[in-house]
Amino acid sequence: MKHTALFMLMAILVSAPAGFCQTPEEKGLAIAVEADKRDTGWGDSVSEMTMILRNRHGDESRRIITSKTLEVPGDGDKILSVFHNPKDVKGTAFLTFSHKVGDDDQWLYLPALKRVKRISSSNKSGSFMGSEFAYEDIASREVEKYRYKWLKDEPCPGEEFKGVACFVSESYPVDKKSGYTKMVAWIDQKEYRSVKVDFYDRKRSLLKTLFNKGYKQYLGKYWRADAMEMVNHQSGKSTTLVWKNYRFGAGLKDSDFNKNALKRAR
Repeated sequence: MKHTALFMLMAILVSAPAGFCQTPEEKGLAIAVEADKRDTGWGDSVSEMTMILRNRHGDESRRIITSKTLEVPGDGDKILSVFHNPKDVKGTAFLTFSHKVGDDDQWLYLPALKRVKRISSSNKSGSFMGSEFAYEDIASREVEKYRYKWLKDEPCPGEEFKGVACFVSESYPVDKKSGYTKMVAWIDQKEYRSVKVDFYDRKRSLLKTLFNKGYKQYLGKYWRADAMEMVNHQSGKSTTLVWKNYRFGAGLKDSDFNKNALKRAR
């Protein structure tokens, strides 16, 4: 759920009288808050995901995952991901408690060792299960954890968004332990969906680009991408997450998202 002060600030900016000029920072924040607001209130969801890992030569390996997500009033989302295939990762489970302020809490259950490993906040830039997604990419992106700056408006990239205008904004992680110095995001001006995101590493070099494709609307309001492709420009590797069978209002509760749930996850 989202922070009231942010809503109030956005309302002030949006309802400002004619002639009022937003700074790039104010406009960047207003865009982020509006995007966040439009994706609030779905409660909980269950979905199926295929993770496709590609090396620099194009060779592929696939993993089958179930993902459960719970909105938490006044805080970030809780996410539980369970691996089903292939055999070497079957039963592995990953739990994230995202927070608006402070470090996220993350745990990984390794069935071969029969133990739960806590992911250190200093390791948030590490690779998640060998993919091009970092641990911090798996957590929900909370508005309060970034500073923002609008850069420009331009046509959205990609055929899917042909004829649609995008906001282009930078965001800067507040957490000094982040693996990124900034992200540049293309947000469509009609539905406030994330179309593309460039990630810059600690040396301020372009590291990765995320492409979100095949958006579908659920519950007549909420948009989800069918595919999220993360391309690493430095290693030549990529990871695509393909989503299907979204189910909202599954009746999930807090007890479905704890360290004991990691061990019994199937």
